[in-house]
Amino acid sequence: MAQVLVRDLDDSTVATLKQRAQLHHRSLQGEVRVILENTVKHTESLAKIRKDLAAFHASFGGKVFSSSVDLISEDRER
Repeated sequence: MAQVLVRDLDDSTVATLKQRAQLHHRSLQGEVRVILENTVKHTESLAKIRKDLAAFHASFGGKVFSSSVDLISEDRER
């Protein structure tokens, strides 16, 4: 497995990471690993969602729909 070295972190950042690690019953290294892995997974998920939304939008052939706010306001005025 690869290793990463992070230099020059603020003391307050390290203190917060240590607190989180203790809260989750992990070592500092384990806590940082979980944070990085979750961030990568979240970023990959967002990329997939954006791709899926773009495909969904394209399926309408560029058609622009009315705002539902406008439609509700019109309906209330009747």
